[in-house]
Amino acid sequence: MPSITMNRIRNKKPTDLLFDVTIVAICILMFFIVAYPLYFIVIASISDPTYVSTGKVLFLPKGFSLFGYEQIFGDSRVWIGYRNTLFYALFGTLINLLLTLPAAYVLSRHEFKARRFLMFFFIFTMFFNGGLIPTYMLMRDLSLLDTPWVFIFNPLTVNVFNLIITRTFFENNIPHEMFEAATMDGCSHFKFFSTIVLPLSKAVTAVIGLYYLVWHWNDFFTGLIYIRDYNLQPLQIVLRDILLSNQVFAEGAGSGGTGGGYAQRYADQVKYGVIIVSSLPVLVLYPFIQKYFEKGVLIGSVKG
Repeated sequence: MPSITMNRIRNKKPTDLLFDVTIVAICILMFFIVAYPLYFIVIASISDPTYVSTGKVLFLPKGFSLFGYEQIFGDSRVWIGYRNTLFYALFGTLINLLLTLPAAYVLSRHEFKARRFLMFFFIFTMFFNGGLIPTYMLMRDLSLLDTPWVFIFNPLTVNVFNLIITRTFFENNIPHEMFEAATMDGCSHFKFFSTIVLPLSKAVTAVIGLYYLVWHWNDFFTGLIYIRDYNLQPLQIVLRDILLSNQVFAEGAGSGGTGGGYAQRYADQVKYGVIIVSSLPVLVLYPFIQKYFEKGVLIGSVKG
């Protein structure tokens, strides 16, 4: 095999070889540009803040220190935030899928006469909405304020972008002849959807499930506006409070001369730790569904 590869390289024209080398170099450069900031945050979060602030941490951690993580995980609110966010993300994603998938299936059926009419109203909400104050009043009148259900049942429970992707996937990949054959065996729409459509739609289900999961995990605004009970706050709000308290401490210590710089360096380490704590679970999950991701997005995209 190595000899075959070398022969192919020798038989290539100089211009083709130069093109291949250029493409590989550009890909490596782009990978470095994307990956290095993430890598730097990881090594900076476990390095001595003095080395980080002086620019001595570039490729390897120096002066191993877990001060930022000790401050974060030493706060009991972090564990409460993790618990809440896991519930909001997992249960919220389940509800999102339970509503999005059947709605997309119905809107993909050409025999459903009102599908264009209803789709117009779905798309209308992508451009116009009631605004913050009417939405707050709606949540209040539904008695959802200061309850965990405000994270799950809200105007964004069905994301129209995800709905369009799923509907297009059903239209292009579930043949009408398949439904006709199923109806000849006495299959109803409900049975056809649950036993045939869903098993054939693992790719797009994984993609929109990831979209919904990431949105719930990063949902900061809902907790900021609708939740006052600290026991119901999501992880993002808890980490924000920890970050702000450390920043205030650093700024307050700044009037004390050299102590201010010392406090600022440790506040920066807490900041790096907050980024890792908030991002790591989703980054760990992504490789397990990566094989579905590209297929689901491309097949479910709107064709020109």
